[in-house]
Amino acid sequence: MKVLFWASTLFVTYAYIGYAGLMWLLARSRPKPVTKGPVRPKVSIVMPVHNGAAALPGKLKNLSELAYPRDLLEVVVASDGSTDTTADILSSAPQVKTVLCPRVGKAEALNRALAVSSYEIVVFTDVRQQIEPGAISELVANFADDNVGCVSGELMFSPSWTKISGVSAYWKVEKFIRRCESDSGSVIGATGAFYAVRRSLITDLPVGTLLDDVFIPLNVIKQEKRVIFEPEARVWDEMPEDTSSEFKRKVRTLAGNIQMLQLTPWVITDGSVRFRFVSHKLTRLLAPWLLLAVFFSAWSLAGSAFYLAVALLQSGFYGLAIATLVMPSLFQGRVVSVARAFCVMNTAAAVAVFSYVRHRRDLRQIWTTSNCSSDYEEQPQSVAKVGQIVTANRE
Repeated sequence: MKVLFWASTLFVTYAYIGYAGLMWLLARSRPKPVTKGPVRPKVSIVMPVHNGAAALPGKLKNLSELAYPRDLLEVVVASDGSTDTTADILSSAPQVKTVLCPRVGKAEALNRALAVSSYEIVVFTDVRQQIEPGAISELVANFADDNVGCVSGELMFSPSWTKISGVSAYWKVEKFIRRCESDSGSVIGATGAFYAVRRSLITDLPVGTLLDDVFIPLNVIKQEKRVIFEPEARVWDEMPEDTSSEFKRKVRTLAGNIQMLQLTPWVITDGSVRFRFVSHKLTRLLAPWLLLAVFFSAWSLAGSAFYLAVALLQSGFYGLAIATLVMPSLFQGRVVSVARAFCVMNTAAAVAVFSYVRHRRDLRQIWTTSNCSSDYEEQPQSVAKVGQIVTANRE
């Protein structure tokens, strides 16, 4: 039992603390700076939408106000089987290339939008978030370095969202890891709401891909180009102030990480990416099971004062998290919210494994079963026809 306790404890510590520390040391001892420059390449902004009428006008206005030369920009929006007024809104936007397609899913909608776009740098974005005016310039400045193939922006949240301080703490750690990965080589994945890629490096997305923002960057790394994180390229979001939305999003994200083993099996054999992918993406899928191992092994060894203390602390931590879900008004504060967020994240990791196994033949169903309130809500439906219609032209 002692071997199980210490092995599980060390693994969980590495997953949540050790890898971050190791990346920090690597970034400090072996930095790989990027040579930024005032380049102005032509940029295609590509955005998939499903029933996005509520957010679409604001997003189109946001894109029209970007501080980037208009003659170097094109906007391509793919409406994926929208049944609201999305198509009507797009038809009244003459500066937008519109792709209308039946319900094919986000991955295929992106493929069709990419086929219509034409510029050398492709910026991926989602309908809900607002891009800062100078963010495109900050992204593309990194392409002055020929070794850079993909640049991830930074997702920021409105001040009200920081009230969920536990989840906020998680994002701070995640951004820290991404900065260190970027400074020492490549980030394993990008910010889905805002990232840019050289067109020549983009690989078609397999139907049903859950995480384009991991699949595309991984394939950039495979082609021996860097994926970096640019904190000055910011995009803003406002999330619901509840735990359930973050839980559903995490289930989809973690299931998508498992899917990468199917879509990009070389990540396990390619030494240039294996260590970071396993450490950053896969260890968190094992963490909930090893936390249980720590819990039960500590109680089985509770005859010792040390193990008893660990068991009691872990029990109190989990009990506090459960209490905040049952009686949220009575349990508040930073420690409480961190406990809740940690347990929710690990529960999502466990659920993600079962969701992936259950829906492995059509992973698009995870969008429906998770009821994911993300920027792009996928619901698998039968496709009555195929094809795409370009309804508006670029100026």
